Amino acid sequence: MSEKISEMIWIIAIGVVFFLLLIWFISVYNRFQSLVNGAEAVTGQIRVALKKRLDMITQLYQSVKSYAKFERSTLQEITRMRSNVLNSNIEDIKNIDAQSRSFLSRLLVTVENYPQLKTSETVKELMNTVKSVEDEISRLRYTYNNIIQEYNTKLSIFPSNIIASMLGFKKKPYLEFEEDINKTPNLEW
Repeated sequence: MSEKISEMIWIIAIGVVFFLLLIWFISVYNRFQSLVNGAEAVTGQIRVALKKRLDMITQLYQSVKSYAKFERSTLQEITRMRSNVLNSNIEDIKNIDAQSRSFLSRLLVTVENYPQLKTSETVKELMNTVKSVEDEISRLRYTYNNIIQEYNTKLSIFPSNIIASMLGFKKKPYLEFEEDINKTPNLEW
């Protein structure tokens, strides 16, 4: 009888250990999925913010085009980026950010060169809106990179790296912009 009790205790102990390992495995998996979903959600918000930036650039372009000669292709390129931004991946987002900052910089130079534009209420309002969108993009990029940092760290540390390897989770890239465009454009006059 005592041998059967001893055997039962071992079976129960093994069952409890297995159950705890299963719960831990599920917990780690769910955390990875939560981080992936968080990164995707923030990426969607970045896309929306970039679309807002492109909308503001389009409006600025319309406001200043009578003062300066812009190529028609500039507006076509902005329109193309606006239509592609919502389906973009991280690499596309980096490219759209770089191109839209370039357009914005050119528009800012134009505004600087025409004092009438600097005093225009429409242009002032658009510039303030662009500044708030730039701040929003910066905050979202920071949030995205924090999520990716936690995700990539979990991929690297024991024992969660074992589960990540078993389930095929891969390292994700940070959202980094080129150094010279990493600063918010100066929107002050």
